Amino acid sequence: MLSTDTDILATAEAWREAGRGVALATVIETWGSAPRPVGSHLIIDQEGNFLGSVSGGCVEGAVIAEAADVIEDGKSRVLEFGVADETAWRVGLSCGGRIRVLVEPVA
Repeated sequence: MLSTDTDILATAEAWREAGRGVALATVIETWGSAPRPVGSHLIIDQEGNFLGSVSGGCVEGAVIAEAADVIEDGKSRVLEFGVADETAWRVGLSCGGRIRVLVEPVA
């Protein structure tokens, strides 16, 4: 079961208050098929712990990896993932489509 947005954001705040570096990833745009809707969240700390979901499959792994850089340099990034229908299953977008994800540091 996925955590609610309230759980995810409360956890991000608790992690930050505990002194952890934290990044917040948010789905900001979808086109075609996307496993998670606009507004879905994923939080990541500097040790690679995470809660929530922005997509699944390889997309999630790529967002978690990028979050490490966001935590380190404090600069937000917009990531875009898009696939053709024939390669969609490999990267976790089950029916093709495109998603854009904002990854930003939690201060």
